[in-house]
Amino acid sequence: MTSPEHLTTVRAGYDAKAQAYTDFATEAFAAKPLVHTMIRTFAELVGQTGGGLVADVGCGPGHVTRYLREHGVDAFGVDLSPELLAIARASNPGVRFELGDMGALDVPSGSLAGVVANYSLLHTPPEVLPGVLAELTRTLAPGGHLLAGFPALDDAGTHDAGTHAGGRTAVNAATFDHTVTRAWRFSVDDVADLLARDGAVEVARLVIAATEDVVRGFPQAHLLVRRTA
Repeated sequence: MTSPEHLTTVRAGYDAKAQAYTDFATEAFAAKPLVHTMIRTFAELVGQTGGGLVADVGCGPGHVTRYLREHGVDAFGVDLSPELLAIARASNPGVRFELGDMGALDVPSGSLAGVVANYSLLHTPPEVLPGVLAELTRTLAPGGHLLAGFPALDDAGTHDAGTHAGGRTAVNAATFDHTVTRAWRFSVDDVADLLARDGAVEVARLVIAATEDVVRGFPQAHLLVRRTA
């Protein structure tokens, strides 16, 4: 779980920019067909394994939650920002949206068919990322899937990684400026390795070339894993 101070900073930043972020995020998502492909694949896998409840963590204004539901997924949203949740609820009447911290979800262990974290990990400090990934995995039922999208490192070199409180080395990461608050990009291999240690095996990954990111020039990773029995 991240520190209260960090959570307060992230919440305040998104509350202050809620409408501007909503405009940006929904437009950016609409223009990313490769990301849509991974989310549709996730939705099909959830259906093939019997369906069930899916959490869109860091849901923001609810655009991905809505996309999941349009593709047959019983999805609900969780976010840290009350202002973004207000927009999500107004835009998606009747859909469940909850205030919460993705590092400490109010969800029973093993109760979810799936979790989507679409660019919601990027404000997580690398030293606490292992704990957040473990929390997301904790909520998955055996056979459940997790799809995480995040800005990735260009290589596997060591950057400013820290150490998890439990003694486990955190993912290699590099910080970058973000309009809301400090953000990080991560090593895809390291994220996959941490999830594997928590009992979630890699199913597939999509890494979009850095040249496709016209804003910062970062590779964009979308990692799909499945919780083992």
